[in-house]
Amino acid sequence: MNAQLPETDLWLAELDTKLPGKVRTAINITNRPGYDNQPSFSNNGKLIYFTSIREDKQADVYACSVGSKKITQITKTKESEYSPNETEFGNYLSVLHVTMDSIQTVKLLDLKTFTVTNSNFSSFDSAGYYHFLNADTVLYYKLTQPHSLRYFVNSTSADGFLGEHPCRTFKTVSRHSFMFGVKDSSSTRYFLYDVRLQKANLYASINSVNEDMIWHPDHGLLVSHQATILKYDVAQQKWNVLYDLSSFGIKKITRFCFDKKNKYLVVVNNL
Repeated sequence: MNAQLPETDLWLAELDTKLPGKVRTAINITNRPGYDNQPSFSNNGKLIYFTSIREDKQADVYACSVGSKKITQITKTKESEYSPNETEFGNYLSVLHVTMDSIQTVKLLDLKTFTVTNSNFSSFDSAGYYHFLNADTVLYYKLTQPHSLRYFVNSTSADGFLGEHPCRTFKTVSRHSFMFGVKDSSSTRYFLYDVRLQKANLYASINSVNEDMIWHPDHGLLVSHQATILKYDVAQQKWNVLYDLSSFGIKKITRFCFDKKNKYLVVVNNL
């Protein structure tokens, strides 16, 4: 999974909470050659988890303190951990775990010891990306040909198909719905999927194949484009610039996330 990975840095931007769209400062918090990527904030907003590949060529989870900017290594294993996220249930850090035999599945780590817990989310394989819909259900991007979006239910071991050619990100919108993207050679369409109705409706489209998007509780659907974060205006059916980070030297945002208080934004800048 770590073949031909891009050179990336993490930037932490402080947002002006009184002036929407204004960025006060932005600093490079990793600032080194190599791969630092897949950031997420802890639930309390004090840490930024991310995946880093260093001299040992191994993917491990690190954490950066938002206050001090000190970076600490969280996992140190012979296997690889990607996409760290604190769960909304229990006291877990979820990761995409890649074994020495290249089996790729989801694991839950105890937040105190960062050791693997006993969970059945490891009973499916070939996951490239994932997102927990709730404590019992995980959505995952399966590395089939073509790639597919699937779901796995822990309590029943149900493993179901949702669609082909998905983007790598898919996010919860409400208790009963989530957003996912489907791309072709030049554009991406975003669908809102209703779990109760088992039906997807087209929500938005964009002339871009950049795969990163999030669903923000205040702003709605956001995507990254070059050095900007774009917001979709549902009423006008158009994209507007929400944040522009080009003045800080950022050129290409490929991932981004906000803390829950909307005070900070972390972006991945491809070098």
